Amino acid sequence: MALSITSPWRRPTALLSEAFAAERERWPLWLPVLLAMGVAVYFALPVEPPWYLGPTMLGGLLCLAMALHRRGNVLLVLMAVIAVAAGFWAAQSSSARIAGPVLKSKMGPVGLTGTITDIETRPHGLRLSLRDSRIAKRPDWQAPKLVRLSLRYKGEPLLAVGDRVRLRAVLMPPGGPAAPGAYDFARAAWFKGIGAVGYAVSRAVVVVPADASSLAAMAQRIAAWRHDLADHLRRQLPGKVGAVAAALMTGDRGAIPETDMQAMRDAGLAHLLAISGLHVGLIAGWLFFSVRLFLVLIPTLALHAPIKKWAAAIALLGAFAYMLLTGGTVPTQRAFLMLALMMLAIMLDRVAISFRLLAWAAVAVLLWAPESLLSVSFQMSFAAVVGLTAIYEGLGPAMIRWRSDAGLARRLSLYFGAVLLTTLVASTATAPFALYHFNRVAMYGLAANLLAVPLTALFVMPCALLAYILLPFGLEKLALVPMGYAIEGILAIAHTVAAWPGAVTLVPAFSIGALSVMTLGGLWLCLWQGRWRYGGVLAIALGVVLATMGDPPDILIDGRGKAMAARLPDGRVLVATPYRRNSMTLSTWLRRWGTAEPVEDDRVMRCDRLGCALLHESGAVGFARDPRALEDDCRIADLVLSAMPVRINCPSAQMVIDRFDLWRRGSIAVRWRDGVISVQGANDDRGDRPWSKAKPAKK
Repeated sequence: MALSITSPWRRPTALLSEAFAAERERWPLWLPVLLAMGVAVYFALPVEPPWYLGPTMLGGLLCLAMALHRRGNVLLVLMAVIAVAAGFWAAQSSSARIAGPVLKSKMGPVGLTGTITDIETRPHGLRLSLRDSRIAKRPDWQAPKLVRLSLRYKGEPLLAVGDRVRLRAVLMPPGGPAAPGAYDFARAAWFKGIGAVGYAVSRAVVVVPADASSLAAMAQRIAAWRHDLADHLRRQLPGKVGAVAAALMTGDRGAIPETDMQAMRDAGLAHLLAISGLHVGLIAGWLFFSVRLFLVLIPTLALHAPIKKWAAAIALLGAFAYMLLTGGTVPTQRAFLMLALMMLAIMLDRVAISFRLLAWAAVAVLLWAPESLLSVSFQMSFAAVVGLTAIYEGLGPAMIRWRSDAGLARRLSLYFGAVLLTTLVASTATAPFALYHFNRVAMYGLAANLLAVPLTALFVMPCALLAYILLPFGLEKLALVPMGYAIEGILAIAHTVAAWPGAVTLVPAFSIGALSVMTLGGLWLCLWQGRWRYGGVLAIALGVVLATMGDPPDILIDGRGKAMAARLPDGRVLVATPYRRNSMTLSTWLRRWGTAEPVEDDRVMRCDRLGCALLHESGAVGFARDPRALEDDCRIADLVLSAMPVRINCPSAQMVIDRFDLWRRGSIAVRWRDGVISVQGANDDRGDRPWSKAKPAKK
């Protein structure tokens, strides 16, 4: 009997075992995937685990592995579990290492003193980052490590990185998600060390100027030089061209007009403005080939010196300098780390681009900054590189044959063909992540990138590199002028493509589960080599099906009870809000609903200064902004939403959501199906973590 039960599975199991054994050389490529699983487990927990859980679990598994080291199959499984445990401990350790005070509630205006660590120019002012902050009439231990402030100023005194300033500001804790499942700014702020955000209500007064002579102020001097360089570039190239040049050479994107940013997004070119692996690679690549070409012209060196290794070393130093000059953000650091491994491989006579190199880069990032796993930049950059490495791993020998003895025409054809293929593969690989995070896809991104990427690679970044070199001699304008023309060309491409009909398709939000299935399917397809790799296509298809099965909410209300929006059966969205129509909350709601603009329909929703009445297909909704509206809403509405505590009886209401619910659960999504109301709060799945302290239950 046992034989008859197990025999149908014996053949498939044997085939899978053979396929797995045949891929032995590819097993190490799954190490970063297993680490990522451990990191994901940490962030998925509903409560913060005790500090000893990570090291105890990892230590116990290592001891077990040593005890069972002679049992090959068991040891292999244990090693996989150990990698997951290592990822878990890395994430837990990172959170504990960064821990610092976080403001518990809004306060102010209050007196605030702090040292400027970063200055970002914005269209209507500045954004400052202050460390070593002190809040007037508050103990020092309660002051956040880092405070981020907006300054809307006219005639603000000249500020420099390293200045200690005093001002008055309204402060608040970093905000949570604008909707259930949306981007959690509070979690991102926690891992950046930001304990408070806000805006200044007075001018900033410099109480202690920056100390430029201290070695400890090196980072401040670099940041100050970045700020000065950004201002200099915007003076040399006025308008939007200078703003883009400053973004590419200093990482300061704040001065780019929103119309140009939106055009770049709609054309699928926004990645050209964010310092990433593309920019670091281009700077290093141009340095590598320029230095190598120069050294080749010296016969003695060309014949007897390892000029390729010298060029790689200089390119590595140049990439490091570029990382510092553009702010050294985490995405830039990741890009530099990957490039450093490539250049070290060249210096050690190894293959510069390979899956093993990519895997070790991912391992280094996940152990050093495990929270990067949750960032869109990490997800999209590694997805693109994995896809491109898989494609060129297969096409590499053929491309070498095609390039051998090729004339100029064929080389140009191969170049533009490679740009087209690279854009297509990178766009396809990053599409699930772009759709999950941004809920939009640029339909003509392939065409726009085919034109804009060569401009960036052949003109913009080489000119930027030359401008850096010429800056000490005051000759940088020789490089900035042609760079400006190329930037104008890129912006023209962006505006032209963004204006085409149907340039952007909006997609409603889908679950993290669907994205995870698509991601695992893509990794299965790219990391394995045998025929069984095509099983990843089925997983990707399953993820797409799951993504289409989303259940969008009917009503959303923000965590302060000031704004409400409703989605009609035909997909239209009505909003009731005192906020600007382009506020972060409303734009997040519309984006996650897959809607471009809200509409007005007095037949469905009417508002006055006391509140709003909504006629939903399942019943009447009352949205009370003023206590005087509660009596009527409680008498006639099936669902009562209130910005105030509701202390009166609501006999007609199936459900009441008041200020206490919003305080405890955050922004709330309501689904009303077949007369049954279900509610999901933004805080429901965030748990009791350092960045999201759980509120007490409603009594």
